[in-house]
Amino acid sequence: MSDPEEALLAFWRERHYATLTTARPDGTPHVVPVSVTYDPDAALARVVASAGSRKVRNIRAAGPSGMPVALCQVAGRRWSTLEGRAHVRTEAPLIAEAERRYAERYGREPRPNPERVLIEVAVRCRMGRG
Repeated sequence: MSDPEEALLAFWRERHYATLTTARPDGTPHVVPVSVTYDPDAALARVVASAGSRKVRNIRAAGPSGMPVALCQVAGRRWSTLEGRAHVRTEAPLIAEAERRYAERYGREPRPNPERVLIEVAVRCRMGRG
């Protein structure tokens, strides 16, 4: 692809995993692998997670203003980072939409999880080489 912007967006549609970086209550980074979907039109990234996971607890501990986070995926020399503010969402329709997008990107339904929540990231900055 000759358009760098389109190449970067295409990279976020391919089947890759990413890392999510949050901050623990003591300020140290917590980096974990995640499945993520990115909607550039809405400037939203979505990660489905278990309510009791460390990443969810970290974001919730930040309070109602959310937490600055980074999502990064890499494949060979291609990489991209999405930065933004994360909030934990529990609304069933939002979780269902995130699950639908997950199935579309990863080619399978997410495993059943009655404790599922949505980490929604309002993307403010996108960088990389796609």
